[in-house]
Amino acid sequence: MLNELMTALQAVATLQNFLIMAAGIWGGVIIGAIPGMTGTMAVTLALPFTFYMDPVPSILLLVALYKGSTYGGSVSAILIRTPGTASAACTALDGYPLAQQGKAGKALNMALYSSVVGDFFSNISLIFLAAPLAILALKVGPPEYFMLMVFALTTVAGVSGNSLLMGLLSACFGLLLATAGEDMYGSFRFAFTGDMQAGLSVAPVLIGLFALPELIKLIVFRNPPKARAMALGDDRVSGKEFRGVAKTLFRGSFIGVILGAIPGIGPSAAAFFSYGSAQRSSPRGQNFGKGEIEGVAASESANNGACGATMIPLLALGVPGDVITGVMLGAFMIQGLTPGPLLFETNIHEVYMLFIGMLLSSVLLLFAGKFTMRIFTTIAKIPPTLLSPVVLLLCLFGIYAIGNSMFDVVVLLALGLVGFGMYLLDIPTAPFLIAFILGPMIEENLRRALATSRGDPMVLLSSPITWIFAALILFVVALTARREIGKANQRKAEAQ
Repeated sequence: MLNELMTALQAVATLQNFLIMAAGIWGGVIIGAIPGMTGTMAVTLALPFTFYMDPVPSILLLVALYKGSTYGGSVSAILIRTPGTASAACTALDGYPLAQQGKAGKALNMALYSSVVGDFFSNISLIFLAAPLAILALKVGPPEYFMLMVFALTTVAGVSGNSLLMGLLSACFGLLLATAGEDMYGSFRFAFTGDMQAGLSVAPVLIGLFALPELIKLIVFRNPPKARAMALGDDRVSGKEFRGVAKTLFRGSFIGVILGAIPGIGPSAAAFFSYGSAQRSSPRGQNFGKGEIEGVAASESANNGACGATMIPLLALGVPGDVITGVMLGAFMIQGLTPGPLLFETNIHEVYMLFIGMLLSSVLLLFAGKFTMRIFTTIAKIPPTLLSPVVLLLCLFGIYAIGNSMFDVVVLLALGLVGFGMYLLDIPTAPFLIAFILGPMIEENLRRALATSRGDPMVLLSSPITWIFAALILFVVALTARREIGKANQRKAEAQ
């Protein structure tokens, strides 16, 4: 085995492979930072270029694009509150307030370090735990999925701001919009037009809800003439700050690996799950959503931790973990490699090369992020009045480019107005987004669970895993209720 590893290392450690991985990482960071340009688009567009490449370099290019774009989404999320990818939406909750406080550089560095830690942790997990985690993932059925997603939805309580009622109202609105389109039985809901039959895509809803309200506020309220661009401030993450979030980093990476290994969940749900967990356990939990660097660490470690983990079911079982690994499955087949248990017998040399290349790509991500950061941080120095038209054009172009659909552009503009209205009414947008992303997974797994049990709701408590999540849900609800009662009593005491 040692000889095979050394042979694989020699095969990977070539200038050509380093250049391919560096180009993939760097290109992914840039694409991920552009609003609307998703990692799925980057990997799909790069797929034809891999047809005439050797098997391992071609897969490493796609993996590098995936990793780079997942981190790149945090750049625009922090600097202009426009998440480049859906998984970076959670990063914007604390990253953008940090940028407004003059700590954009610090937030970007923490996002980079967290991404590298999560990515490296997921690669190690892929190497040593591929088969066991993949087998465990197959034992997670619809009831377990449902309880897991409901537990992730309890994050809403922590990001509802001053009013839990408004947060719940926002979440209900998000769940309602998530039902638009065709359900699993072929019925259509809210399908007022032909375009609505496919439902609302995440990208226009995400960018419309976060980016456009900022542009509308700038136009409506008008910045005073002396307004200056926000300063980057001290961009160094101190050793004390890093040690303070170390537990969150490793917990987020672990959550990303576990959820990434379960097909269909992906980085977005992992980020929100990790964020909620960090908020509940942190002594600074009340600062989350207001510019807490631990919130950035929780989100970025989890979404990058899920990247390598989505390869676990793909390599071990031949089951794609998400949309991007579905594209990679096609790349494997084109190169004559068949993912699954036999891959480790018939193509073990290629597997070792892939593992070593993924570990090296984690190091390249650090350097590419540092280099690209010097370019992107200049965005924070541009006055908002000059930056806003550029952001609007990028949003419109990016959303249209995804599906060549004017309907998505209309959804983008409509959700921008909705987001601005929610701002005026002091309704938090984060619960809406969390519910919109988790809603389809909650509904689909609930209906699958009830279909398999012929309508018996007790199927939702039919295994030890579901019991654990049910107990955690009750625990979080009890804590939230206790907190709200404490707030109400405090307001009464102040009024007297």
